[in-house]
Amino acid sequence: MTSFQRKTGLGKGLSALLDDSDSVNQTKNGHETPEVSPQIGHIGQVNIADIETNPFQPRTEFDQVALNELSESIKVQGLIQPITVRKNGNTYQLISGERRLRASKLAGLTQIPAYIRTADDQQMLEMALIENIQRENLNAIEVALSFQQMIDECNLKPEQLGERVGKNRTTVANYLRLLKLPPAIQASIRDGRISMGHARALISVEEQDKQLFIHDEILAKGLSVRKVEDLVRSINHVQVKPRSTANGVSFEYQKLQKDLATKFATKVKLKVNDHGKGAIEIPFVSSDDLNRILALLDW
Repeated sequence: MTSFQRKTGLGKGLSALLDDSDSVNQTKNGHETPEVSPQIGHIGQVNIADIETNPFQPRTEFDQVALNELSESIKVQGLIQPITVRKNGNTYQLISGERRLRASKLAGLTQIPAYIRTADDQQMLEMALIENIQRENLNAIEVALSFQQMIDECNLKPEQLGERVGKNRTTVANYLRLLKLPPAIQASIRDGRISMGHARALISVEEQDKQLFIHDEILAKGLSVRKVEDLVRSINHVQVKPRSTANGVSFEYQKLQKDLATKFATKVKLKVNDHGKGAIEIPFVSSDDLNRILALLDW
């Protein structure tokens, strides 16, 4: 017998639920018969040593604690959900289920229930990406990279991609836009230092230096998503309406007002009378925003 044993009672696992001669090859008197290779289109037991990992796997990190928990569950209950593989000569290539495969190895299994199917490289890529996107806790950058990989390698348009992964077009676009953020911000999203909510707010800021400034403020001060949205809103509403010289603001002052608004990343109002006297108004949206402005003034 192989080292993969059927379980009894509630711990039967998948193999005990399948009436498949490829799962366990025994005669009625308990003697083994020669193993029969699992057939394409069926579920059967596959030697783990014969399974190659999926080269298109988009997931780069696996939670070791979660893997250990799944491994313990497999030892008790067996593997309920089979992995999916394709025949590759005398071996098999994993299409989906790498987390289950890893946990099964940790559990000491030498065989694993697998659904054998045919798939070309594009189908393998799509299935691996879609399984991970829908079933695993990928971070936002991994999802974005998976989306971009599907677009590039599967020749999909964003709307077609949305149909494949069950996401609307806006959601897909927002993920893809994350890849346009500076690398430092992408790393913070990947590592969980800032949330997807923070990232969505940063996406709407056009200038990279302002994105990086707000990003640093988030990390330094632990700004909430709402505070970041307020800050971004104040930056994005920096507008200098043209004024004629009849209203007391020359084109030179208009340029100065715009430069000040850019420096302080907020709307700045410059008031000048006919005698050249006036005032500068720099609004702020919160105490944190005020402290930011004061820091720029070396206060």
